Amino acid sequence: MTLKGAWLKTRWQESTRMKLNYRIVLLIIATIFGLVFSIPSFTQSSEGKKVTLGLDLQGGLHMLLGVQTDEAVRSQLKSIASGIKHFAEHNDILVEGISVQNDTVVFELLDSDDATSIDEQLKTIEGTVVHAAEGKYVLSITPEQAEKLKLQAIDQAIETIRNRLDQFGLAEPTVAKQGMDKILVELPGIKTPEEEQRARELISRAAKLELMAVDEERSMRVNDLSESEAASYGDKILEDALQPQIKHLVNEIPILDGSMLTDAHVGYDQNNRPVINFSLNAQGSQIFGDFTGKSVGKRLAIVLDGKVYSAPVINERIGGGSGQISGNYSVSEANDLAIALRSGALLAPIYMMEKRSVGPSLGADSIKASLLAFATGAALVVFFMITYYGYSGIIATIAMIINIILIIAVMALFGATLTLPGMAGIVLTVGMAVDANVIINERIRELLREGASIRRSIEGGYENALSTLVDANLTTLIAAVALYMYGTGPIKGFAVTLAVGILVSMFTAIMGTHGIFHMLMSHIEKSGKVNRWFGIRLERKG
Repeated sequence: MTLKGAWLKTRWQESTRMKLNYRIVLLIIATIFGLVFSIPSFTQSSEGKKVTLGLDLQGGLHMLLGVQTDEAVRSQLKSIASGIKHFAEHNDILVEGISVQNDTVVFELLDSDDATSIDEQLKTIEGTVVHAAEGKYVLSITPEQAEKLKLQAIDQAIETIRNRLDQFGLAEPTVAKQGMDKILVELPGIKTPEEEQRARELISRAAKLELMAVDEERSMRVNDLSESEAASYGDKILEDALQPQIKHLVNEIPILDGSMLTDAHVGYDQNNRPVINFSLNAQGSQIFGDFTGKSVGKRLAIVLDGKVYSAPVINERIGGGSGQISGNYSVSEANDLAIALRSGALLAPIYMMEKRSVGPSLGADSIKASLLAFATGAALVVFFMITYYGYSGIIATIAMIINIILIIAVMALFGATLTLPGMAGIVLTVGMAVDANVIINERIRELLREGASIRRSIEGGYENALSTLVDANLTTLIAAVALYMYGTGPIKGFAVTLAVGILVSMFTAIMGTHGIFHMLMSHIEKSGKVNRWFGIRLERKG
């Protein structure tokens, strides 16, 4: 190889090493990643992960729900009464008249020798006060425990509604506590009255499953009994789910309830009609087996939300802890009921306080207006950067475009929801990314004015700007995290895009543009035209 050939090879290797610096390699990888994961969102293709549009952009249903928290306390009293009844039966303790009256559980102990056992059991029930006199017991819930139950009812309702909507298949529903006792629900993508009705029924359905003993002694007189007379016997009158004119007389205290449910799924009976098959946990299975073993020849009512779906005769002890709910409903209704049962019963009923539908056309108008504002702002920023900073403004523009692509890609990858405030967050982070390049370029220009070389000015510009940029972006990131933790709905959407945008802009503005300058360093030094590259005119000395 000639001397000239060796020299050219050495220069080419040096040039190649300079161009393939690690910063530019990372930027290229990030750009490819951004394009791959953002294209489905930009093209709205059916394949690939996409950014989900929020309620204000695609339309949907907005609801404000209230919770009847007092019912949670009464439900807890019934659960306590059921537990006492099972304990007494399991240990052959004779109790009579166990019922819930005036926010208390009352019963009478027939054998005083069993007082020690029943007293020990009652002590294990937290948050209660027990008064006993001459074998008569009155158990009440303390005010502190009642308040705790009310708060739990609200938190449980939020979690239950969220679980139901997730299983329902809605994309990114918003379920959040508002104030002390209200629940905000936003359902993007609900467009038809049928979808709205189905979602409302799924949300508001109590899904309270109870297995209750039929009062065989008085069941023939059910049509002649009043509610108060039935209550005096410790019973309640329930209507049949399929034939409302038929009434059932059942014991007020259930054998067990849906809190012991472990699974519920749709099946089909011998006539190919949808049914709900459910199974119980170990405790529920034991209670169910003990009761059916002692009640052969009697009926057991399967009650859902206060209506009797079936009341079969018990022919033998039923083990395994499973049962079936049959009714005259469609496959979709059966699926929704199974979802409601699996996600758990609401401790307290909920009611609609406010309902508002957002049409898709309004969301489309918001998107158009936001895109127009974004395009106008971006165009003005690009014009200023190129006019004022020259070629370095073009580099900043490239970083800004990559920044937008990466924000959309990251949000799509994690299934984040884009709301109208979220779009504002993207615009804000784009401005912050350009602002970072402004700071860097000004630091470079300062060093150039002081007579530093182009290479030293670029390196020094990034070094001097780094601490300022990290401090500014870190404080903004902390604010974004706080907004996400304590905000709701649109505020969370803004916080997500702001946080993602900050992290991405730190990479593109500091790492990305630095890599581009490194790649072009030899060309910039060779040209020596700092005015064209950095928009600065240096005065010639002498």
